[in-house]
Amino acid sequence: MKAGHNQYAPMPGILPLRERIAEKMQELYSSAYNPDTEITITAGGTQALYTAIAAFIHEGDEVIVLEPAYDSYVPAINMAGGIPVHIHLKPPAYKIPWEEIKKLINQRTRMIIINTPQNPTGTILNAADMLQLEKLTDGTDIIVLSDEVYEHIIFDGYEHQSVARFPKLASRSLLVYSFGKTFHATGWKIGYCIGPANLMKEFRKVHQFTVFSVNTPLQYALTEYMKDKSTYQGLQQFYEEKRDYFRQLITGSAFKILPCMGSYFQVLDYSGISKEKDTDYAIRLTRENGVASIPVSVFYHIPQDYHLLRFCFAKENTMLEQAAERLLKIRP
Repeated sequence: MKAGHNQYAPMPGILPLRERIAEKMQELYSSAYNPDTEITITAGGTQALYTAIAAFIHEGDEVIVLEPAYDSYVPAINMAGGIPVHIHLKPPAYKIPWEEIKKLINQRTRMIIINTPQNPTGTILNAADMLQLEKLTDGTDIIVLSDEVYEHIIFDGYEHQSVARFPKLASRSLLVYSFGKTFHATGWKIGYCIGPANLMKEFRKVHQFTVFSVNTPLQYALTEYMKDKSTYQGLQQFYEEKRDYFRQLITGSAFKILPCMGSYFQVLDYSGISKEKDTDYAIRLTRENGVASIPVSVFYHIPQDYHLLRFCFAKENTMLEQAAERLLKIRP
């Protein structure tokens, strides 16, 4: 700010930041993106998601949505006049039923939205999933919108399977990322979208009249910050230690711990404690025990109550310890 970077940035974002992102994509996923025509800086991941949907979805277009799903997808589809086609995923693995999706694809299917690592479940897609998606969309005009905002927060030795790793898939995909999620500074509201030039051209037509450009001084700051690759290379270990510490702290509680392979969310099953609706139990847990969570049922278009709550472990250890102490006291 003191250096005078306080006017509008170029509509797609400052070039040095886009160049830094292109370098990162090449290093991590061996994928070449042109920083001039294939990368756009956005006002957070949610704006990128909305813009991508608004750019390509029109009245009557169908969009396949895997549930439980991040809550901005369906409203954006509805606002564009599209029709969400919901695919119900079940705990604890939340495996994608590719054969079911294949049967639902028709001439109106315009987009498939994926999210890995996934919010709210903490599950991930593997290479076999990506190859299935590639096969399903081959020879169609279906666009893949890949929400990869937790790309660096993945555990147990797994590698993030970005669509960028799969050239045929990448050629039809828009990828969404978030600096706020990566650096645990969500209040910055700055992210980016990546995709082939033909798709990015359409994306920018909407981006220009949604926000036009994004926070200029932060773009310069992030350009400088990303020169030190350890800023994102160390995130996997950092958050894995957080996950393991939280899980260790609540071992012995009456909650059942579901798998968490990515993101900074841990899903817990409280069915051994109460049969209340998850929305009611989440409120009671907050009021009576002072521990806040999100009921997983609200991430389905028709609430599906499996007695699961989502907890965030992207917190200081002292807060995790206080939360665990309270959770350990809860009994049926």
